[in-house]
Amino acid sequence: MKEFLIDYAKKIHINLSDEKCEQFIKYYKLLSEWNGKVNLTSITDYNDVVIKHFIDSLSIVNIIDLNGLDSLADVGSGAGFPGIPLKIVFPALNVVLIDSLKKRVDFLNLVIKELGLKDIKAVHARAEEIGNDLRYRESFDVCVTRAVSNLSVISEYCLPLVKVGGCFVPYKSREYKEEIFEYEMAVEELGGAIDDVQEFYLPDTDFFRSLVLIFKDEETPK
Repeated sequence: MKEFLIDYAKKIHINLSDEKCEQFIKYYKLLSEWNGKVNLTSITDYNDVVIKHFIDSLSIVNIIDLNGLDSLADVGSGAGFPGIPLKIVFPALNVVLIDSLKKRVDFLNLVIKELGLKDIKAVHARAEEIGNDLRYRESFDVCVTRAVSNLSVISEYCLPLVKVGGCFVPYKSREYKEEIFEYEMAVEELGGAIDDVQEFYLPDTDFFRSLVLIFKDEETPK
């Protein structure tokens, strides 16, 4: 199990220590154990989870360097992707995982405890409301989401959480070009500017991923 994880992480230029590998493997076992009661993911095979959840989550390194950043919000975190893999690999990040389902938040808190992660918490909140919470509004260096909503909707949820000078990185699919064409003006109205896009296949798969880098250059209007 460990060798497969190490080899795939190296394909995206990430070197995993034994401790981090053990955290990922424990995470997988907790995911498998809880999946029957909470329906966390339809992807259950270990190799598939490594590639399509762990490596996909970490693939943000293709577009942004998280080293030196202080805080990250994961909106619609679900089973903890991408926030928990990013916390494991970049332990200095202060991470907030946000999800609207209490059972998923309970699972996330268990993972945090069992993996011994520090400076990370799971928050039970609706994505469309948390951006108005003054504890979190415009307070994060980076916000991420793998939610499937269109770029306009997820930008409306996520950009309010990002501080000016920070960025929002949605994990998108092939349709990102149409979304950018249709919703770029909406992103700009929220204080964001599309700065870069990286598209690629996850290593040795036909799983296509695009990452959109949205820079926050103005405060989001109230």
